[in-house]
Order: sequence, then structure tokens, then C-alpha cells
Amino acid sequence: MGNEEIEKRIQALVEQEHELRAQLQDSELAPEEERAQLAALETSLDQCWDLLRRRRARLDAGQNPDDASVRPASEVEDYLQ
Repeated sequence: MGNEEIEKRIQALVEQEHELRAQLQDSELAPEEERAQLAALETSLDQCWDLLRRRRARLDAGQNPDDASVRPASEVEDYLQ
């Protein structure tokens, strides 16, 4: 997956997030369901951003960005910032 594809995936996930929030606001979605779906979306977004950052870093270091792969959610979600 190239950088453009990752960026498109991020945009699609952000759009899904906005749709979920609109559904909740319009009472089309229960708060518990929204929280569960948002948690899954946020995890996917974190994985995409992580992959994109690592691909860019590899490219900047003169390495092959295609050698970067998606890290497990458990690894990406446990980052300390």
C-alpha cells in the first residue's frame, strides 16, 4: 500500500467518523454502539497514521518505504506520547 492509498484510507475513516457522530446526533445510533464503532475507527486511524509516518521516515532515511508494514493494534495503541 502506497502513501496515496494510505492517505485515501485515512480520509475514508475520518468521513466514517463524521457519519457516526451525525447518526448519534440524529438519534439514529445508540451511544454504546457509537462508542464501539468509534473505538474501532480510531484504532484503524492510528494504524494508518503510524504506517504513513514510518513509510515517510524510511524514505527520508534512504530506505525502501515498502518494507514498512501495518503494526498490530496492540502495539500502536500502547504508544506513550
